[in-house]
Amino acid sequence: MTDTAVSESGHRLKPLTPALLRELSVRSDLRGAAQSLGHYGVIALVGALIWKISSTWGVLWALPLMAVQGYVVAFLFMAVHETAHKTAFRSRSLNLVVGYLSAFLIGLPYEYYCLFHWDHHRYTQDPDKDPELIVGVKPASDTQLAIAYSGLFQVVGRLRLMLGHAVTGKVTVPWIPENKRAVIVREARVYVATYVLLLALSLWFSSALLLWVWIVPLAVGQLFLRPYLYAEHTGCDRTRSAFQNTRTTYTAAVVKWFAWNMPYHVEHHAYPSIPFHALPKLNGIVDGEIVYRGRGYIQTTRETWAWFRRNLRSR
Repeated sequence: MTDTAVSESGHRLKPLTPALLRELSVRSDLRGAAQSLGHYGVIALVGALIWKISSTWGVLWALPLMAVQGYVVAFLFMAVHETAHKTAFRSRSLNLVVGYLSAFLIGLPYEYYCLFHWDHHRYTQDPDKDPELIVGVKPASDTQLAIAYSGLFQVVGRLRLMLGHAVTGKVTVPWIPENKRAVIVREARVYVATYVLLLALSLWFSSALLLWVWIVPLAVGQLFLRPYLYAEHTGCDRTRSAFQNTRTTYTAAVVKWFAWNMPYHVEHHAYPSIPFHALPKLNGIVDGEIVYRGRGYIQTTRETWAWFRRNLRSR
């Protein structure tokens, strides 16, 4: 392999050697288990505290913890993402188990997301082919922009799509190939049937447990997740180079942990075969090549918000 390569826009890149790429691409069941159990452990602990406090003193006293739970539950999206790449674990079965469970908990059918995300990597920042841009909210006012940052548009949209797949038995979105559409329909029907069953059981037992430790926190958590997701590509170049069409955001260790190191997003898009636990090391190698560098999520959200507003004015 040559010492340097040139991207489509002329940006000079220093690629990894084959040996280093193989070293960084080693997957680990132990690292995946530690990350998954830690993430789910926090969810279980905070959920138990919410239920204890709300049962003892009332729901209002548990609201701050629901916000914490919202952040942790919403960021199970990162578990879905990593397992979609089959890099969370060496074992394919473990990837699927954690992927299916995490996807169910955030209302995002796993098989559907895998295909959606595959095209996102193939066509990143292509407005005609990148599914994230095709289904992305295109706000026409400051009010719509604020709602977009709440994540409500996105959650309602994907739940409506899942329900449509389940009820009609039809899949028409272009990123789902013909030979996979029956799988997506079956998956949607299993999800919807299971959600209905859980609702029925909650009503039967007159229990608000799932409401306070899962549903409400998940809705609140979108307020944290959506700005994070906008930071990944918003305002970056529309080019094939991952070093120019994606942003890496430098942030606190706790944020990186709950996000499964995905703030190192340039690194992930440049080398998607490298698992989450190796991304900090990869960052140390390619850091100098990164064009879009976020300085924390508060500052980066200001930047992405300003980018959206500039585009509103230019219409």
